Amino acid sequence: MATGGATATAVQQWRALLAGALESNAHLNHSSYFQLATISVNGRPANRTVVFRGFQEGSDNILINTDRRTKKVQLFCYGCTLQICWYFTESWEQFRINGRIDIIDCSTRDLAKLQQREEAWFASSLNSRLQSLRPFPRLPVLEEPCEDYQLDPSTGPVDSFCLLVFGPEQVDYVNLKTNVRFLFTSSHSSDQSTNVWKFEKVNP
Repeated sequence: MATGGATATAVQQWRALLAGALESNAHLNHSSYFQLATISVNGRPANRTVVFRGFQEGSDNILINTDRRTKKVQLFCYGCTLQICWYFTESWEQFRINGRIDIIDCSTRDLAKLQQREEAWFASSLNSRLQSLRPFPRLPVLEEPCEDYQLDPSTGPVDSFCLLVFGPEQVDYVNLKTNVRFLFTSSHSSDQSTNVWKFEKVNP
């Protein structure tokens, strides 16, 4: 069993594995999509497919855009642990990433976080931004919605736009071609100021 104790080494290793998978599967449109699973307040599993929007600058946090009116955002408010499942069909690599979500929406008071939300908004395509103008999700359709939504491209994020920041706590990586598996786990340092990552090679 191989174990690495240095924070930078473990983070760099799983980030390098993920970057390699993204690069080798970049020609496949679905490689930027992954599944995000939670447990509902009634104890039932809930899963959905979301789009990878990159990493938060200066960290290993994963960025996801969504509509704050969706049911999943309500579930995230309970502070439960979530899991990403990301499979790359070309390279036969799977990442299962456990972590927690930080919700940045129009009610956020932290100016730095609001700046991140605005940057995420403008980094999205116009078609993606238009999704935030659609009728309230999951409500019955009372009349056919108007598809002629108008949005000034220079206007900042609308209230329904939400940026999710997923903070990884454990990464379970397996390569089905090479039959190799690594488990990366983070814990707080003794002074609680940083996350300390460790990893080990485990049986597939």
